[in-house]
Amino acid sequence: MSTETILNATQRTVIGKQVKAMRRIGKLPAVVFGKHVTAFPITLDLRDATLILRGVASSQLIKLVVDGNPYTVLAREKQYHTLKGYLMHVDFQAVSMDEKLVTKVPVRLVGVAPAIKAFDAMVMTELDELEIEAFPGDLPEYIEINISSLEKLGDSINVGSISLGNKVEIRHEADEVIVIAISAVSDQPMDDADGSAAEPEVITKGKKDEED
Repeated sequence: MSTETILNATQRTVIGKQVKAMRRIGKLPAVVFGKHVTAFPITLDLRDATLILRGVASSQLIKLVVDGNPYTVLAREKQYHTLKGYLMHVDFQAVSMDEKLVTKVPVRLVGVAPAIKAFDAMVMTELDELEIEAFPGDLPEYIEINISSLEKLGDSINVGSISLGNKVEIRHEADEVIVIAISAVSDQPMDDADGSAAEPEVITKGKKDEED
């Protein structure tokens, strides 16, 4: 992968309660950390960072330029405001291109499962992301899973059936299920024919019982 996604930042001295005031003037607090980097706080432009990072996966390399000094990073954690949806904080992990790292990559389903039409099935995702190990330059942004092999109820795609080449190792057991075709019809019992459910049996304990 390339590092064409570029973000500019400056080192930050503001901490604590003053950080909230930064956001009001359009600044985004963040932190950079890494195996060979002592963690330090930074500030980015809130609008620019939000627009760029919304489309960036956690496994996608970013060129972060802090006061003119470039770092190759991953956006490990992005915190958004619960109601308003804007970015509140970002944790950037500085990586070395010659050292493998472990990260999680989202699963993207492609194709159409024949079981959906043939058996009124639905496709249930058991793993929506996979943990992998690779050099930073070999990290995929997502992992495509073609579900066209799901022909009947119970058909599944396991980790062992996925190949990402010899540069990426999937850190899951081979028999772990990624997706499976299941019945879309509820197994819950239907109500009686007259439209009313059976009355539950009520067990009471009266005074006579208590005195027995």
